[in-house]
Amino acid sequence: MQGYGRCFKLFLAFSLLLLQYAQGGEVDHSQRDTNVTGRCIERERQALLAFKRGLVDESDFLSSWGSEAEKQDCCRWVGVYCSNQTGHVLQLDLSPKVIVEVIQGKLISPKLIELHHLQHLALSSIDFNGIQFPYFIGSLTNLRYLDLSLTYFGGKFPSQVGNLTNLEYLDLSANRFTNVENLHWLPLLSSLRYLDLSFTNLSNVFNWPETVNKLPELTNLTLYGCDLPSPILSTLSYINSSKSLASVDLSFNRLNNSSIFVWLSNYNTSLVYLDLSGNLLAGSIPDVFGNMSSLALLDLSHNQLEGGDPHSFARLCSLQYLDLSRNNLSGQLSKFVQILFSTCAQNSLEMLDIRYNQLRGGIPESIGLLSQLQYIDFSMNSLEGVISETHLSKLSKLQSLDLSSNSLVFDIHADWIPPFQLHSIYLGSCKMGPDFPKWLKTQKKFSYLDISDAGISNNLPSWFWSLCRNVIFMNLTSNQIRGTFANLTFEFSHFPELHLSSNKLEGPIPSVLSKVSYLDLSYNKLSGSISFLCSSAAIGLSFLDLSNNNVSGQVPNCLTHLENLVILDLSYNVLSGKIPTTIGSVFRIQTLKLRSNRFVGQLPSSLKNCTNYEDDATFIWKGGMQTYKSTLGLMKRIDLSSNKLTGEIPSEITHLVGLVSLNLSRNQLTGQITPKIGNLQLLDSLDLSRNHIDGRIPTSLARIDRLGVLDLSYNNLSGKVPVGTQLQGFDPSVYVGNLQLCGPPLKKMCVDEVERGPSEQTDFINQEDKDGLITLGFYISMGLGFAAGFWGVCGTLIFSRSWRYTYLKFLNGLNDWLFVRIALLKRQLKDA
Repeated sequence: MQGYGRCFKLFLAFSLLLLQYAQGGEVDHSQRDTNVTGRCIERERQALLAFKRGLVDESDFLSSWGSEAEKQDCCRWVGVYCSNQTGHVLQLDLSPKVIVEVIQGKLISPKLIELHHLQHLALSSIDFNGIQFPYFIGSLTNLRYLDLSLTYFGGKFPSQVGNLTNLEYLDLSANRFTNVENLHWLPLLSSLRYLDLSFTNLSNVFNWPETVNKLPELTNLTLYGCDLPSPILSTLSYINSSKSLASVDLSFNRLNNSSIFVWLSNYNTSLVYLDLSGNLLAGSIPDVFGNMSSLALLDLSHNQLEGGDPHSFARLCSLQYLDLSRNNLSGQLSKFVQILFSTCAQNSLEMLDIRYNQLRGGIPESIGLLSQLQYIDFSMNSLEGVISETHLSKLSKLQSLDLSSNSLVFDIHADWIPPFQLHSIYLGSCKMGPDFPKWLKTQKKFSYLDISDAGISNNLPSWFWSLCRNVIFMNLTSNQIRGTFANLTFEFSHFPELHLSSNKLEGPIPSVLSKVSYLDLSYNKLSGSISFLCSSAAIGLSFLDLSNNNVSGQVPNCLTHLENLVILDLSYNVLSGKIPTTIGSVFRIQTLKLRSNRFVGQLPSSLKNCTNYEDDATFIWKGGMQTYKSTLGLMKRIDLSSNKLTGEIPSEITHLVGLVSLNLSRNQLTGQITPKIGNLQLLDSLDLSRNHIDGRIPTSLARIDRLGVLDLSYNNLSGKVPVGTQLQGFDPSVYVGNLQLCGPPLKKMCVDEVERGPSEQTDFINQEDKDGLITLGFYISMGLGFAAGFWGVCGTLIFSRSWRYTYLKFLNGLNDWLFVRIALLKRQLKDA
């Protein structure tokens, strides 16, 4: 719904812009005259060629620009427009609407100022990668239109644009300018109609409303994401505008008090478009909106507004779009709707978005009186009650309906024929079962469908799939839908996202489902093979979850074309055979779950070719199922547990240095844990339990300081647990079932610890690096040597007076010598 809202707002803004230009605000776009015989002025042609040399045009889209004889007339170059009378270049437009390829920028040649007659300059979306803004553009004083948005210029904000006093259109949005201290240059642009400084840091410009008020011709103002502060009331005293402002976008700033409404009240009669979303506005919806008689779009979403009786809306007779989503609105929805349909707004309102609030009660039948409604979104509230045909029977223009995540019940007659054709249907958690809703059969144009958790328990009707050819997103999860995919022969026109988990679907998986981007069929009763993955149409598949079904057979050795596959979950099925080596050819895979199947053979070493793994970690530990969330927020894992895999753990697995979770438990793996296990420095959880792994625990495992979950239980490991704060900090149960393991945290002491006794059991020596010379005899000899040396020197000084006097005399002499040397050195440094 948010996407629709943004498109609708852009449409309104664009309409305002066209209206403005129709009234004479736009520059004169001279049409390219294919009959022009004269060439462009040589000085200007050279300036354009110098400008081209500062660009990186890998697609050669500017191939018409050149010095060759057939390219002499620059007025025929792409993006260049000249005067039919004088031949002077009037426009240089390399914006995306003209240039469809990507062009990079290295610099802007100063020779551009040779285009003295230039009126229109648009370089939008050419990435100049943070280079200094070309201040000489301030010398192009004939400019009326300047669009340098998304060009990523850096450095100090170019106040020199204040010299362009003929400007009517200025867009400097989405650049990388440093903080702006003031907008003193802005009032110099007295002819300005359109201003966009979005993503420019204006956090220190508290008098921005006063500056804007000094632009008498301004109709469109966009300051999106500028970190704008709330205006100071004292700065609002200067009001000398022409009341022409029609479109204002101040979304996603720091506006947090009523002063912004005081300023906006000066434009009551002119405002058509107002976006204050994403600020810190709190309290009740102010009455100031009631005076904005021309307002067609109002967006107050993503704020902290409260209450639920916006009486000021009662006087908005032109209102078409209203977005109050993601606030703290409460109270009865019926009162809210009553205000809207009891006024003239019922004849104009096309979009109503009140999702993510705290509205209660039922949806009144009077909603049907808003006959112009095209989009309704009441999702994520606390609504309850029954929805009948009466609610919807008059909404003939409805295109999108979202009532999801409420406690609503649909009570609609099976033969009811809706008056609308919906594009988007979001009714998740709305109860409409046990029968499959037959009114959906009349909806021929939907692309988005969500009827998850709807209490549907009968068969999937045969007519349903015929409606899904153009579907983009479909969610039927958490129902009890029965049936099969039999006789599906059509092809999807897109690569849709299908969520069909937690139902009772049976039978084989049809090949038609290979042409999807996201497929979740988990927790059903599907059977047969997964040969549909061999279809060339599966190239678009990025997510596949077939877990908890009855899928059987082998994983086909045809996975090399699944170049977009990111997540593959085939766990809890009856798949058998070897894991194909082509699994290593799925280079983008991030999550691989094959647990609880009947795989045999060795782990394929080709896994080293795969990139890292992203998901939650679910594994069996300490006798129960555990879910572990990474503190990194990005899970990268392999889960091949509960199969019949044999052989050693391939050392190649340590090439996956981004691995966060590795679960190979409950297999028949043998051999030793690779000493290179310490290469997996990001490992959060490691489960190798219930295998036949032998040998010592590698000391490198103790160097993985991120390790938070470990289970090595029920193997044949031996020797001492390597010393390290990580490994000694785990519960002893992670090592249980390894009868030859010893050392902390286990109670079983190692043999050398028993020989030394309890007082000497702290061992800071690496087991694998232990020096054979360091024995018990070594420690005894070191102790005797220390005693002999100590008493040989100190004992003599204690018991012999003459020796003690001699030693103290020596120390005093040494002290005097040092004092003299230091004094002489200081004098030498001073003289130097």
